[in-house]
Formats: sequence, C-alpha cells, structure tokens
Amino acid sequence: MLDINHISKTFHPGTISAKTALNDLSVHLAPGDFVTIIGSNGAGKSTLFNAVAGSFYVDAGTITLDGRDITYLPEHKRAKIIGRMFQDPLKGTAPNMTIEENLALAYVRSGEKSSLFSTLKKKDKDIFRERLALLNMGLEDRLKHPVGLLSGGQRQALTLLMATMSTPKILLLDEHTAALDPGTAEKVLELTKHIVEKDHITCMMITHNMHQALELGNRTFLMSDGNIVLDVKGEERKGLTVDDLLDKFRQGTGKDLDNDRILLST
Repeated sequence: MLDINHISKTFHPGTISAKTALNDLSVHLAPGDFVTIIGSNGAGKSTLFNAVAGSFYVDAGTITLDGRDITYLPEHKRAKIIGRMFQDPLKGTAPNMTIEENLALAYVRSGEKSSLFSTLKKKDKDIFRERLALLNMGLEDRLKHPVGLLSGGQRQALTLLMATMSTPKILLLDEHTAALDPGTAEKVLELTKHIVEKDHITCMMITHNMHQALELGNRTFLMSDGNIVLDVKGEERKGLTVDDLLDKFRQGTGKDLDNDRILLST
C-alpha cells in the first residue's frame, strides 16, 4: 500500500542551521496496517508525515501509495487520497462555517462533489447525519450550527469524520487526541479504532503514550534521528512491555529515550 524508499530531507542545507530531518528512510506498509509511532522531539515523526502528505518534496528517494508514485504529486492532489489529523483541534475545521458546510468541504476534497457550492442532495445530508450519529454527541441534529461553537473534542471528532468521509488510501494521525481531556480523548480514540477497522484503512498514528503504542494497531515504529530504528509487529510485539520497548530503543540507538512526556506516560 505505502512504499517509502530511501527518502531524505535536510532543511536549510549548506547553512549553519542545516538539519537532516529524514535520513535514508525506507519502509513498507501493507494494506490495513495500523502503525503507532513513538520518538523523541526532533526524531522525524511529523516530518515523515509531511513527506507523505506532500507538505514538501523530499531531497532523495521515492514515495509510492497504492502503486502510484506520489513523490512529486502536489499536496492538494494528495489530499484527495490521504486523510490527516493534527494535535490541535482547531486545525482540521473552518470555525465560521457550519457543520454541514465543513462536511461538504470534505466531500469536495475527496472528489465526491465538484464544488462546495453544488447543491447538497437529501442523500448527502442523510450520509452526514448517519456519520455524525456515530459520534454519539448529538451533532447530527446541529448541521446548521457553526463549528466554532463546538468543544475541542467535538471538533476533533468532526475532523476525523471529514478525514475519512471518502475512505483514504492512508490516514495520518499526528497525536490527534493529545490536546483533549482524558474522557474525550478515549472517545475519539475508540471512534478512530472503529472507523479504521470498519473501512480497513491503512493508518499511521504518532503517540507519546507507550502503552497506547503497544496496544493499538498491529505494528509499532520507534524513530530517532530521522529514521526508523525499531519496527515491531506480530508475535514479537504481542509480548513486549514498555520496559522492553525502552531497552530495544537503547539497543538500537545507543542512547536512552529522553522525552519526559513519553516517559511519564508509561
């Protein structure tokens, strides 16, 4: 499904501020893989997502998604086949537009409609209500309400629906529950698991919670210095504890994981 071959990215090359963010990274994801990703700040996690999403072009290597070379495909064209969520609930929605209008935007982005100004049909609105009902937040009866009036958790749940309105080739989740209160975060996470499993979506999720990294999905990456230093799956992953994961990080990098946010989550 996703083939990343020897990609590298250096920001501000040739200057004193040069920073190699991705370093000859290669990985293959099979259809339906749900990968959790752990790493310290600056390890390259979000940069990897930016490379896949097309926020910049890589300096070297190739990226292939579902058999299509997207290495130099513009970001707005990748958005039709790639779903993405950020940590900040405010990033995924337009606050001055209604819930219905935001969902219509997702329809346009996915190619389901040719224009935001196309007339929404009754079946479109029925689909919106059906999807919103999954949230169990009563939003299906508030289609005309401005999104800016929703709570952070409601907006993040809505963003998840928008990102998966048309089943994406891959879903990128960048700590999408980290800014929510524990109860809401758990609700959004359960919804994420339901949608990913139901639609068999290939997914990568960055998390700072090591327990979560081992419990969710079927595969875990540990990243450091712009590369994947550990890729565990199958029977090996099932038996791993957080301490095992920390030991493997130490063995793979020659140093301890030094991110307090991650360590405190264990």
